[in-house]
Order: sequence, then structure tokens, then C-alpha cells
Amino acid sequence: MSLEELSKLVEDGETEEAEELAAKLLKDGSDPLLMIEELTKTMGHVGDLFAKLEIFLPEIMLAGEALSGVVKVMEPYLDAAGGQQVKGKVILGVVKGDLHEIGKNIVGLILETNGFIVKDLGYDVDPLTFVKEAEAMDADFIGASSLMTTTMPRQKEIIEILLDKGIRDKFKVIIGGAPTSQMWADEIGADLYCKDAKSTPDALTALLA
Repeated sequence: MSLEELSKLVEDGETEEAEELAAKLLKDGSDPLLMIEELTKTMGHVGDLFAKLEIFLPEIMLAGEALSGVVKVMEPYLDAAGGQQVKGKVILGVVKGDLHEIGKNIVGLILETNGFIVKDLGYDVDPLTFVKEAEAMDADFIGASSLMTTTMPRQKEIIEILLDKGIRDKFKVIIGGAPTSQMWADEIGADLYCKDAKSTPDALTALLA
């Protein structure tokens, strides 16, 4: 049994089998951080297949469920392997009207394995909910993903709400998603544009420095 087989089970959405294999690999001494790294690549590959229309939404959702199951199995091992200092607290979600959360899930996973506490609000999240949850958590970051040009204005609304409430300086607002860009981030006054999941932990850490 190998990490490659685990990746294949996750990609195929075989949750139960993936959880069982993950437990066995961990028990046999596999490095949980290496496993996370490999599974992150797997989900990136799944996202690419979806973008090329080689697979569809049900397959992506099954793969995401399998990944979530494996991560739950891994959590105690990740805590033991990490023992790391909390780098920051992040509210994460996909903006209202948008149901595409695969990229957001990958970002959340990478942040958690790099020492961040993440509260994932899921998808179709109202701008005000981002703000309320950030206040309740005393978060450092609000991360808002948009995968459609029609929902991008919701990212701007989050910043407008923060300004209206006089708390803009309390939170760093991070945006991402396929149609977004540095130009859009500059236009709406976001603190950071993340073009890919891999670079996100370092970018957030740099913002807190």
C-alpha cells in the first residue's frame, strides 16, 4: 500500500477505502506532512481535470469528501508532527452566488498544515457573514474566493462593510479565484491577491511581519 494508491482513492472519491489506507499508512510511520503535500497535488490535478471538462462537479465533490475524510484521520498525527506555533487566524469562504469551493478547500488545507487556524464558512457566503465571523473569531485574515466574474463584486462588498463599520484596519483581506487578479485586488483595496494555493501561507506570514 502506498501514497500513490491513497492519492488515486481520493481522486476517485473512494472515501471509506481512502480513510482506511490513510490510517494504515500513518500507523506504519508515514510522514503526515508528506501525505498532505501529495494530496494537495492530487486535488490540484482534480481541479485541472475539472477545468478541462474531463470530469464534472459530482466527481469533484466526491474527491473533496474523500479528502476531508482522510484529513480527519490525519488530524491527530498532524498535530503531533506540527506542534507548531499558531501563525494567524483565517476566515475563509466562497462569496455569495458562487458554489465553486475546490480551490478554497485546498487553500484551507494548506494553511492548516502550515500553522494557521482556519474557520471555513463554505460557499455562497454573504459578505456581512465574512465580517461577523471575523469579528467573532478575532481573525487576522478574511479570505474570500470568487470563481465567476459575476460574483467578484461580493469581494469588494466585504471591504466596503469593513470601512462602513470603521474596522477596516483590523483585518487583512485576501482575495483569490480564477477571474481575480492583482489589478482587481488593487481596485477594490484588498491587502493581498493569491494566485495559487501553494504560495498562500508564505504570503500571509509576510503580511503579519
